[in-house]
This record gives sequence, structure tokens and C-alpha cells, in this order.
Amino acid sequence: MRFEKWQALGNDYLIVERAELAVALGPEVVRRLCDPHLGVGADGVLELSQADEPGFVARLRIFNPDGSEAELSGNGAREAILYLRRRGWTTSDTFSIQTAAGEIRPTISSPTTCTVDMGRARTRSEHYPSGGPDGHGSLDAGGRTWAFQHVAIGNPQCAIRVPDQAALESLDLGVLGPQIERSALFPNRTNVSFWAEAGPGAIRARIFERGVGETLSSGTGACGAAVASVLRGGDSPVRVALDGGELEVDVGEDLHVDLAGWAVPVCAGVLSDELVGTLRELASDAARE
Repeated sequence: MRFEKWQALGNDYLIVERAELAVALGPEVVRRLCDPHLGVGADGVLELSQADEPGFVARLRIFNPDGSEAELSGNGAREAILYLRRRGWTTSDTFSIQTAAGEIRPTISSPTTCTVDMGRARTRSEHYPSGGPDGHGSLDAGGRTWAFQHVAIGNPQCAIRVPDQAALESLDLGVLGPQIERSALFPNRTNVSFWAEAGPGAIRARIFERGVGETLSSGTGACGAAVASVLRGGDSPVRVALDGGELEVDVGEDLHVDLAGWAVPVCAGVLSDELVGTLRELASDAARE
């Protein structure tokens, strides 16, 4: 069972092709693959397969390390896009991919960079059913009340502005993140981005991803924070400084979002027969439950 490991701003994924899988991906299999001690170790798994509709190069499924499936990942999408080009799935610079969040359309600008049309962000969605049209809300976490901006950009985002970068760096996301992710306001859980202004057209953000925890970077998290900044009157495009590096997010007047950044391969390999056997046992046990 062949895999490649890619990373984008420190956000790393295992990429597998469904036609080459020795065992179908499920929560137990994904958790073992992502385990840094018992598996390969990663922030998630990307599964690529042939598209089931004309006009698409591939179908992309995105799995979090806890085994849950994500609708979309900005970093994971760029990794998959550049993998597809390198592996010869397409020779085009611009093409379409199917995801659980719908169509995404990248434009490759170099062997390691691309811009992804992420579609139009929404401030009202099924992910925050009690919210109003503007997506504004408040919640309690860590013993205080936080005002937030809900943004749906393929997946749910809860963007929270803090007064300055010093306040941002002092936050304990290990305490705050789980409480916000699982707030009753968000029936599908939510990703969380804390952000602060960092100059004209620039913000600094820290991300707590649903099903992951605090992460070095998140493409959709950066998009959520950038949309929140623009809605408050900030300039676009927005340079988003994350722990793993910078992304550029262009937010249109209609909240159409384009995400630009890089992704590179780390390694390629083949799973041992022993690990494949363990994965089959895990999948079999899960099927019997």
C-alpha cells in the first residue's frame, strides 16, 4: 500500500490513491495511520479517486486524525492538487476537483504553489442554525464570554478577534479550543481561529481545528479569519500569518474567496505487511461492532 506524505506550512497529510488501498479507510484505520508511534504519523489522510462526474480530474476525501471526515481543507487541498499534477493525473494548470464541500478549482502557478478558488463564504449556514444573517454571536469558554464571527467556507469556522498580538499569543488554545469546538451552538462542531490585526492587509491567527487540535496552520481557518477581518472593514487580499508560515486570502465584495499558498512532498513509502495486517484487523473489528 503506497503513500506519500506532504506538508503545507507544517500541516501534514498522508496521500493515498483509493485504487491502491489494501483496506478501506474508516475511523479506526485513519487513526492508526495518523498515530506517530503506531502508524506513519500525520495531521490527516487524503484519499484520491477517479471522479464520478465528467469535468473533474479527481474526487478528494479528507480525513482528520481522529477518524472523522472533513468537508474541506485548504492546506490538504493544495497538497492533493500538486500531487495530482506531479503524478500525471492532469497536465492542466487549471482544473476541478470534487470534495464533500462541492467543487474546488485550483490554478497551479509553480511546481510548489497554487491558488484555490474556495467558493463563496457564508455567514449563515446549517453549521450555526441559531445564528442571524450576519453570523455574529457570543459564547462562553475558559471562564469568559467571546464574541465571534461564524463563517462557512466549505466547513464551519468560528473566528474570534482579540485586541492585539500579545493577547493572541497568551491564549491557551488547549483549554479554549475544545470548549468552543463542541459548543452546543455548533451541531457539527466547529473549527476555531483566534486572530488579531497585524498591519494594513495583514492579520496574525492561531488555529484550533475540529478533530485535530491546535495546528501550525489551516487553510480554511485562515480563510475564516480573513473573511472576519474584511467584514470588519479590513483590506483584501489578506496576508494571514500562522505558526507555520503565511497564506494569502483574497476576499471579494460578494465574499468569494481565493486562497494562495505552497505545498511540498516530504516522503514516499510503502506500508509494511505487518501494519497492513493490523489495519485489516481494525477494519474487521469495527465492521463486527
